[in-house]
Amino acid sequence: MAVIWLIAILSMACMATLRVISFDMDVSSAKIHGSRARQVAEMGIAIGSHNLVKRSDPLLHRMDESTGEGFDVTITSEAGRFNINWILASDDKDLLRDIFIKWGLELDTAQEIADAFKDWYDPDDNEELKGAEKDYYEKQGRINQPFNRAFYDVNEMALVRGMELVEAVRPDWREWFTVLSGGGLSVNEASAELLAAAADISVEQADAVPEKVRGPDGIRDTTDDVMLELSDALGLLGVNSDDPVISRRFSADDQTQRIESIGMAEGTKRKITVVVTGRTGRPILLERKEEIIP
Repeated sequence: MAVIWLIAILSMACMATLRVISFDMDVSSAKIHGSRARQVAEMGIAIGSHNLVKRSDPLLHRMDESTGEGFDVTITSEAGRFNINWILASDDKDLLRDIFIKWGLELDTAQEIADAFKDWYDPDDNEELKGAEKDYYEKQGRINQPFNRAFYDVNEMALVRGMELVEAVRPDWREWFTVLSGGGLSVNEASAELLAAAADISVEQADAVPEKVRGPDGIRDTTDDVMLELSDALGLLGVNSDDPVISRRFSADDQTQRIESIGMAEGTKRKITVVVTGRTGRPILLERKEEIIP
């Protein structure tokens, strides 16, 4: 009986050891494949950053079936998002307020948050009608706020009074904003939803612009894409080009571009995102981020 028990204990110990070894091998394999996927993603970034590579270039999409390695690169303009610093520098709180209302906030709440943004951005301590300056943040136990400067990063926007309410109704609000573009919202890059918010029209009306940009085949980033002049796009949106408040919210082009590269190796994925300006000449890196893709 003792021999049988001893054999059983040894068998369990062997199984446990095998499981540990198997786990260690999986971890090592994941590290190796993850490292390789990152290298492949870097290759995609290098190709996407080249000034001769266009957004429709097939070089941006590569997959080697024999090795299971490849990358998928997309190039977009950073001006396809609202530049929060541009909005505040233009004293366009109405745009912020209208965006928050479209997302489901009440008028008074949206106005309070818009005023709080202005107070966060401007260099003085004069509080807007429904804004928030130093006294408010100190009562919340937050010292040396607001920063009274331009936003350095989109995530800083979450620090502004009332942004928890925005987060509740629109968790993806960060996808709407940037601090890296050159100015107005690009009519050739922005989605119909953002164009509608800027022009204060319906999404259905605004979709006329992206539809025109996509060209006859209806697919973005193909050779038949149409790049619109600002005046033509404003005409499709029904915006009077002589209206300084609305028209200044838009631009036709921007030199700041976002390059996203997903590298794949044996089922493992890594994503690298860079934002560069001056890609047609000597690109300047403005931002870089790496992610693990499930």
